[in-house]
Amino acid sequence: MKMKTIFWHWFALLLFVPASPSVWAQSVAKPLEIHVSPTGKDTNPGSGARPVATLAAAQRLTLSSLGKRPVEVLLHGGVYYLPETFKFTEQHSGTPRFPVVYSAAAGEHPILSGGLRLNLKWAPWRDGIFKAAIPHGLEIDQLFADGQRQPMARYPNYDPKALQFNGSSPDAISPARVARWSNPTGGYIHAMHEALWGDMHWRILGKKSDGTLEYEGGWQNNRPSPMHPDFRFVENIREELDSPGEWFHDRSEGVLYFLPPRGLDLTSASIEVVRLRHLIEFEGSSVRPVKSVILRGLTFRHAARTFMENREPILRSDWTVYRGGSVMLTGTEDVVLEDCDFDQVGGNAVFVNKYNRRTVIRRCLIRESGASGIAFFGDPDAVRNPLLNYGQTLEVAQLDKTPGPRSDEYPADCLVDDCLITRTGRVEKQTAPIAIDMARRITVSHCSIYDVPRAGINIGDGCWGGHRIQDCDVFETVLETGDHGSFNSWGRDRYWHPDVRRVDKQVSENPSLPYLDAVEATVLNHNRWRCDHGWDVDLDDGSSHFVICNNLFLNGGLKLREGYGRLVTNNIIVNNSLHPHVWFKEGGEVFTRNIVMGEYRPAVMEIAKWGKLVDFNLFTTSDADRTRFAAQGCDEHSIVADPQFRDPSHADFSVSSTSPALKLGFVNFKMDDFGVRSPRLRAIARTPEIPHVAGLRSAGSAAQRAEITWADAHLRELEGLEYSALGLSADQKGVLVSEASFGAALAAGLRAKDLIVRINDQPVVGLEDFRKITSEAKGGAPLRFEVIRDGKKSVIRVVSKN
Repeated sequence: MKMKTIFWHWFALLLFVPASPSVWAQSVAKPLEIHVSPTGKDTNPGSGARPVATLAAAQRLTLSSLGKRPVEVLLHGGVYYLPETFKFTEQHSGTPRFPVVYSAAAGEHPILSGGLRLNLKWAPWRDGIFKAAIPHGLEIDQLFADGQRQPMARYPNYDPKALQFNGSSPDAISPARVARWSNPTGGYIHAMHEALWGDMHWRILGKKSDGTLEYEGGWQNNRPSPMHPDFRFVENIREELDSPGEWFHDRSEGVLYFLPPRGLDLTSASIEVVRLRHLIEFEGSSVRPVKSVILRGLTFRHAARTFMENREPILRSDWTVYRGGSVMLTGTEDVVLEDCDFDQVGGNAVFVNKYNRRTVIRRCLIRESGASGIAFFGDPDAVRNPLLNYGQTLEVAQLDKTPGPRSDEYPADCLVDDCLITRTGRVEKQTAPIAIDMARRITVSHCSIYDVPRAGINIGDGCWGGHRIQDCDVFETVLETGDHGSFNSWGRDRYWHPDVRRVDKQVSENPSLPYLDAVEATVLNHNRWRCDHGWDVDLDDGSSHFVICNNLFLNGGLKLREGYGRLVTNNIIVNNSLHPHVWFKEGGEVFTRNIVMGEYRPAVMEIAKWGKLVDFNLFTTSDADRTRFAAQGCDEHSIVADPQFRDPSHADFSVSSTSPALKLGFVNFKMDDFGVRSPRLRAIARTPEIPHVAGLRSAGSAAQRAEITWADAHLRELEGLEYSALGLSADQKGVLVSEASFGAALAAGLRAKDLIVRINDQPVVGLEDFRKITSEAKGGAPLRFEVIRDGKKSVIRVVSKN
């Protein structure tokens, strides 16, 4: 009787006393594993012994368990050719406690493909070219042979050593070449922007009766221009099929023509073509987000190119964008991509679109994408007073003075960590390995980024700040374009106007204007930058509310164009210096406790005092460099000294314990912790070339500008990267009117910042040309000056003084 009483007592406790959380979790949280294999069957239960064949079948098997217990879909090795884009909606969500995981099985390598493998019967055609019949109606965007993307038939031929487009030529669409083409319909024209601000693309519609081409496009740049006269090429033209690796698909015949590269055996080669633009899409909303999904250890391959769909203008930046990628996230929370590879996708690799919170992308390899690597883009409707094109402006009275966004349709609190991103922008050049627009608090840390056509990291606006770029290694950038940096930003926010003095007046009356969109500071902390074709870091038009500290600049220096609230401290600028461009009167810049190796390199600095504080810096060159801009309030307490770098030839620019820099307040930072950390990525990641440090110059004077006076105007040649501040292309030559505020020059119509490029139809490359042409002119004879003013050509008639 006593034993029965004890039994019922414990039974009652088990029924009515709540178990501890750990006991409860063990009792209900038995994991669900679903196995997928290309050799499986969708009628199978998804066990290890009997896997399903498709992701769609596996997804159906997860539905009853989501949110109740851990769910893991294990993909075994092989290629999964997706019949259509695989989608996650709200109903496929996990929870923070029980996320749903789609993962590579241990030690295996699953590939998700948006393509199709073709089983072809090849027959010789001519000149080493083979042909094979393929199904009618099949659209082919790209062709892969044994996993490597092959070029469409093109002119000029693909050259891996050529910078722009891997081959370009001025005669790409010349009448003589077009005459060779029987039917170029469906071909493409690709050309760089005239000022090398990205690129543009056109689809050929046919030939006109006069033999010229009819085409559409050119909308892929938010500050468009004519085609660059030299950097252009055409592709998808049958008559240009003449180089190993090239191919051409004749849709009307249903025939694929291919000139195989040397060493490829067509009888055994894997031939794959691309069909889908997006491989995976998350389709949620801010009200019904897709939650807690993890993609781990997957390879994404064979996503279509999207350059003709890239046409949405973005907030007065130089960009347009196509909202899509091989993985597309819209309306998500706590979605994670980790240890994934994005291999040669045709457009953006990952696109984080509108409302997304706490997206994490870590330990991923992105290489050879056609457009950007990882893009965070909010909705313009989330912006107060969104202005889309460069020329659009608003009066202050028209501005919404409420700080921050007006909706939550933007990415926020997201992380890109420990990723290797290289050779993006294979097709589209106005792209970046990491692009951020209309987003908030995006952190990019420990990423290695290199070998790209434009910026490595691009922030297109001030909306809404709070970003942190830290511990990154960014180099070999701006390889095909110009007027840019390894890091680039714009800040053409609602307050901004191209007229600098107008902005001065407006902000003096309304000091909060620059911070209405840039509500939080963006921080560039502890990165290593190198750009050999521009600036290491380029804060362009209006970029405001930045903190730049503990950075190592290896070549191009730091450019600060007009903006507000920039703090630059404790940086090392190797073999270069600060480039102040077009500052506002009350910009509030602080540039202090930095190590610089040369005089500052200003452009169009029409203010009496530079910034709030430019002082307490160490110059490695000469006292003349230190004092050159003393009249502008700079560097009264700065010093000239040897910083005593410990081992610069081996990338260690930390200073010794006796360095004079330490007395200024400079603090050493780590020199061996830039870029990726994961062993897998670190084993393949490259690092930048470390420059030889220029020797100290304890004596001597700063270089003086060559300048002449003519008709009371001060004239000089362009210096260094000054063309950027004047809105000119990188290759523009001429003589600059540096001052023309009185006398004969003003009467003749010359203005400060006019660039004189021709006189009497003779080119003016420099001051020597100017002297020669004007001295040879007859006294009293009119001179026809061709000038570039505010980016446009004007003609002015001036009477010679001779």
